[in-house]
Amino acid sequence: MPRPFTPKVVTANDLVEGDVIYLARNGAWVRDMCMAWLIEDETEAATQLALAELQPEIAVGAYLADAKAGPNGTVPTHFREVFRAKGPSNRAHGKQASAPFRAQAYQGVAAHV
Repeated sequence: MPRPFTPKVVTANDLVEGDVIYLARNGAWVRDMCMAWLIEDETEAATQLALAELQPEIAVGAYLADAKAGPNGTVPTHFREVFRAKGPSNRAHGKQASAPFRAQAYQGVAAHV
């Protein structure tokens, strides 16, 4: 028996900057997952993925990722997507340079230095 379809987002990497990007409902690519289009129809998800794959000058490695509605927009449901949404983890730059990520990622690090 096939598994029921779960909501998805279309995600990829920005060709030029390499950052994780998500497809918004208006067809634009956004860098914040909370602004991503939560697609709840399997046919629509496949269609949007196919359209994303036709934009190699913008997005590379497009795929569908499981997601759900959260209190402030779309949120990931798999640890891999949580990791990708936060940005690079080797230093505090990009998304992790913002205050919320910096506070979470580096809490308690000073005690170990």
